[in-house]
Amino acid sequence: MDINKLQRENIKNLRPYSTARDEYKGQASIFLDANENSYGSPLDQNYNRYPDPLQLDLKDAISKIKGVPIENTFLGNGSDEAIDLLFRAFCEPGIDNIIILPPTYGMYEVSANINNVEIRKVDLLPSFQLDLEGIAEAIDEHTKLIFICSPNNPTGNSIIRTDIETVLANFNGLVVIDEAYINYAKQRTFIKELTEYPNLVVLQTFSKAWGLAALRLGMAFAARPVIDVLNKVKPPYNINQATQDIALKALENIEQVNDWIKITVEERDKLSTDLAELAMVKKVYPSDANFILIQVDDALNTYNALVDQGIIIRDRSKVSLCEGCLRITIGTTQENEILLKALKTL
Repeated sequence: MDINKLQRENIKNLRPYSTARDEYKGQASIFLDANENSYGSPLDQNYNRYPDPLQLDLKDAISKIKGVPIENTFLGNGSDEAIDLLFRAFCEPGIDNIIILPPTYGMYEVSANINNVEIRKVDLLPSFQLDLEGIAEAIDEHTKLIFICSPNNPTGNSIIRTDIETVLANFNGLVVIDEAYINYAKQRTFIKELTEYPNLVVLQTFSKAWGLAALRLGMAFAARPVIDVLNKVKPPYNINQATQDIALKALENIEQVNDWIKITVEERDKLSTDLAELAMVKKVYPSDANFILIQVDDALNTYNALVDQGIIIRDRSKVSLCEGCLRITIGTTQENEILLKALKTL
């Protein structure tokens, strides 16, 4: 894969914005270069200085946990920013196309539409696995990105690893593997394969297992040329200082996160068993994520009845291959018991 051939012509020649903090090297104690408020902030902690535009301290801490070098790491305002930047950097509006594999995460399609990029949909097989023949037929010379969500949202299953490797080995564009739920899965992450596949992009997030959804912090791991392009097109200060500080603090508490993952998986297995015993539940799909997809007799009325009791789940019954299905996030033990009690009364 030649990254220069893959990116848009205007991006090749783009001169990125140079921040005030990019233009000096070394240490300093007086900063009169960025037109900041020199007196501080009206808060207990000062945020009057612009943050590190490349988040090097945070990336270094992530590197020690993930085993991925800083130069192969991009941080975004949620994974959604990385998704959008991949479109903006590599897809020529009105000319190029991308492939998505429904049912899947909805932001791939939304970002494609925002960027005026053609969407080619290749539905998953009834087993919620890849239709390799369908993907191969959908690819042409203008196909730039293929999005694979594993574990998949909303179905919860991991995609067969050898099938993903087949796509990686036979596609000249970027294969984006969204691993938002990888912490809950038995399947190992694809970030260990970055050196083998120059066209691989792995997305992960702090919003799920790390419990930091409100911070909006996502990660993309890829070969250095891909990361360089993303850094070139991103806003100068896309991760604010408060987010960087809080994330660094969270990374010190990995044992707590691992405990929550273990408890969530145990609750997922228990809830799956309990749901399967309900007469209204036709099927409970196996899950490698922190949610369960179930098929019920009347999805919409079940959803509405739960809403009336203050319990919010997700109605996925109108999504391709998910007819009659509801998606349930794993709650606390008490929340799961309340849910089951409510379902039994319907």
